[in-house]
Amino acid sequence: LDPLRSLLHSISSRLSGQELADMKFLCLDKIGKRELAKVQSGHELFNKLLEQQEITKDDLTLLKELLQHIKRRDLLSEVEQFEEGQLSTPNGQPDEHEKRLLRAAVDVICEYIRKEWKRLMRELRMPEVKLEGIEAAYPRSLYEQLFQALKEWQKWKGKDAKVADLIKALRGCGQNYTADKVEE
Repeated sequence: LDPLRSLLHSISSRLSGQELADMKFLCLDKIGKRELAKVQSGHELFNKLLEQQEITKDDLTLLKELLQHIKRRDLLSEVEQFEEGQLSTPNGQPDEHEKRLLRAAVDVICEYIRKEWKRLMRELRMPEVKLEGIEAAYPRSLYEQLFQALKEWQKWKGKDAKVADLIKALRGCGQNYTADKVEE
C-alpha cells in the first residue's frame, strides 16, 4: 500500500462532518465550488487534492495547514511524524499471534474501563495531543474514545505493541480487576 494514501485514509476516517466542511471551505481556492459540492468525505477531498498535486508525498504543506486551521493537532502531529519517517509501516506490525491476543485484550479493556481511559493511555505513554484529538473526534462515546486510543497506541508502538504492556499499564493505574481479566 502507498504510505501516503494510508496516512490520508487514517486522517479521513477521523474527521467529523464539521471538520470536513471546514476543510472544503478552506480549499475553495484550490478546487472549484461545483467540484467541492460533490465531495462527501475526506477520501474524496484528498483524492481531488492528490489529483491536482496540492498534496504529494514530498509536499504536505497544504495538508498540515488544513489540519492546523481545523485545530486537529493530533492529526497534524501524525503528518509531521510521517514526514520524519517515524510512523509505523506495515512491516512494523506485531506477529499474528500477538495481534489475536491484542484484539482480545482490547475487547476486555473496552468492556471494563470507561471513565478512566485517559489515565490508562497516559500510563501507556500516549502523547496528550493524541488523547485530546480522540476525545474531540468521539465526544459522545467513552467506549469509542478508549477503542480508538488503544488502536492509536497499537499503531504507534507497531511491532512492539504487547499485551504484557497493557497489563502492566492497567496495574499501574490501579485497574487490577481488568488486568486479571485480560490475563485470563
